[in-house]
Amino acid sequence: MERGSLAKTNAILTEALEAVPDPVILIDPRRLVSFTNAAARHVWPTLQMGRPLFFTLRMPDLVDAVERVMGQGEAVDLEINEKTPIERAFRVKILPLPTGYTAPERDQPVMMLMLHDLTTERRLEHMRVDFVANASHELRTPLASLLGFIETLQGPAKEDVTARERFLEIMRSQARRMTRLIDDLLSLSRVELNAHRLPVNPVDLAPLVEHMAESLMTLAKERSVALNLFNTDRPFWVAGDVDELSRVIENLIENAIKYGQSGGRVDVSLSVIDQPSGGQDVCLEVRDYGAGIPAEHLPRLTERFYRVDVSQSREKGGTGLGLALVKHIVSHHRGRLQIDSQAGQGAVFRVLLPLKSMTV
Repeated sequence: MERGSLAKTNAILTEALEAVPDPVILIDPRRLVSFTNAAARHVWPTLQMGRPLFFTLRMPDLVDAVERVMGQGEAVDLEINEKTPIERAFRVKILPLPTGYTAPERDQPVMMLMLHDLTTERRLEHMRVDFVANASHELRTPLASLLGFIETLQGPAKEDVTARERFLEIMRSQARRMTRLIDDLLSLSRVELNAHRLPVNPVDLAPLVEHMAESLMTLAKERSVALNLFNTDRPFWVAGDVDELSRVIENLIENAIKYGQSGGRVDVSLSVIDQPSGGQDVCLEVRDYGAGIPAEHLPRLTERFYRVDVSQSREKGGTGLGLALVKHIVSHHRGRLQIDSQAGQGAVFRVLLPLKSMTV
């Protein structure tokens, strides 16, 4: 092959390998790196041309696989796990290159490593398994309670009117708990299903806040909590879905009443604030004056089924999905959720949504 044609071929090969979205590494007979594409350099910035591959990828299984391909000349597929600097999993395909292959860089390479990052897939799979286990547990508990009371009412308490009324009320409470859990699960599924569809309809948050506050006023009175609204006498327009935003407002106010009950007061306000990058956000703020949330729990509050106090949450009728649902809906609306709290000083939940101009 003429020198000009060889240079052109090398350039085409280099360009093609650079465009591959997964990491690609070529090594020579001495196990030195001959070429890395952009994806490989991004994942492993310490990979250097002409340096041993295993200075960076220190994985015994990978070393064994490379030696096997060198010795046998046959492709190998395997999965490897990298423990440091962070834990990651990769599917690796190691291919021997044909004799006479023109190298994009340095010495003649004899082997290609193509790696596909499995980390996200593994994390999602673990999340799915945990989610199914948690959901099953949350449903199993009230179901077991219902079955126990039904058997009691069919047997020893069959003619006991007082026990029957008490048990039926408990059964009603457990059935409502399961209904809330299923409703939250379905709501989460709907939000995730429509995550790619940006809500565009104009929604005024002020009447939604007033409506939800009115519907929760009975709960507030039962808990001896004063529910106060501020700045709901003017419109606050956002692009959104009425049902989803109503669910956000309902969950935040209801949580503040239930878990901030000891403070005796919940304040709900609307305002417009400037964005650091320009533009403006509508800020929905729900503040309680209760026991607050210890700092170590704040990063995990929006995880599904995560509870600061499991027994207290179940006693108050919580499903463990409320804040997860709030987070997903806010993200669906391209907004932000902020949570500030200190133990003993109450909690503040803020939802920031882009202000929608309604001027003609």
